[in-house]
Amino acid sequence: MKLRFVAGNQIDLLNSGGEYFPALFLALESARQEIYLESYIFAQDATANAVVDRLCGAARRGVRVHLLVDGFGSRDMSAVYWARLQDSGVLVSEFRRPAILRPVRGMRRMHRKLVVIDAASPAAACAFVGGINVVDDWNAPDEIPPRYDYAVQVRGPLVAQIHAAASHLWAVSAISGMRARARARVRVPPGPPRGSAVAALAIRDNVLHRTEIEDAYLAAIRSARSSILMASGYFLPSRRFIAALRAASVRGVSVTIVTQGPSDHPLLKAATQSLYRLLLGAEIGLVEYGKSFLHAKVAVIDDRWATVGSSNIDPFSLLLSREANVVVMDAPFAVRLRESLEAAILEGGSRVSLADLTRLPWYVRLIQWFAYRLARVSVDIVTPNGGRTMA
Repeated sequence: MKLRFVAGNQIDLLNSGGEYFPALFLALESARQEIYLESYIFAQDATANAVVDRLCGAARRGVRVHLLVDGFGSRDMSAVYWARLQDSGVLVSEFRRPAILRPVRGMRRMHRKLVVIDAASPAAACAFVGGINVVDDWNAPDEIPPRYDYAVQVRGPLVAQIHAAASHLWAVSAISGMRARARARVRVPPGPPRGSAVAALAIRDNVLHRTEIEDAYLAAIRSARSSILMASGYFLPSRRFIAALRAASVRGVSVTIVTQGPSDHPLLKAATQSLYRLLLGAEIGLVEYGKSFLHAKVAVIDDRWATVGSSNIDPFSLLLSREANVVVMDAPFAVRLRESLEAAILEGGSRVSLADLTRLPWYVRLIQWFAYRLARVSVDIVTPNGGRTMA
């Protein structure tokens, strides 16, 4: 479906948990009517405990609080948290706990990280969208913390779109029957302008929005004229995605992809590295971020188009999971994001060259070759022909 851009938004860039959670806590504490919170991971640490405290406090003062967590990503969520939340009146739902007898369905995860607060209140409505789970930055895979990630806080008319997406997914995920599905069709009207940014919500689901996020990326890449800077924690693009990047490079566009250095999924990382020679041969710059755990899913094109969200550029995000990105058409925001990424590259990035690849031992190249083909087979199993669309 075509994105519905709306003007008059204030979009604030939040870099990692150090900026995200203080803003989120303030918004949760200020909530007076309704909260929707979606998270793939809901950890058990000091940050998650602080979120639970604020959700419980909001419910006790009469706010309608809905918490949706993923059945796989949050499978170890503390039973103590569940009890505290439910005892306080928070409505808690789990999206698809994996089932041994239904492995394909179990791969379709709720990977969104989204919060909506008081959407029906013109003065107070705000939302958060990005890649940051309910987990402390330092609660990262061994030896590579802290997490490096982004989110945005949204105020203005776009909040209504984000509320519609959150309330709909809550209704169809909760065991609530047809009445809940009917309530999901209720829409709050767009609020008054709060800023100057033009923005849209891009989502991925398995019905009407199957390729919406990838299509948004491809349209922006194909129209790029000067620069593309993209960071993706997991990067394993489709053939048409790579073709668009290579065509942009041929047009003279400066293309740079930032990927993980240390990774919590070494096989997926090896599969990504199997594409390095193809990308470098097209004069596409590659940077591995090695200072800490790169979890970001963002891009800036021509200092005018930007996106921040939950969707990686890999088949598991683009073909299977429920995802949410905010797409922003605003030069000041795009420049802020580009400058933030460039600072991260200078501080912790390492550029990959063809010479680096020629020095790799033969067995490392074999592992990369095998990892890539294993990824293709895995995607074919869970989504027919999906693996065949990979580069």
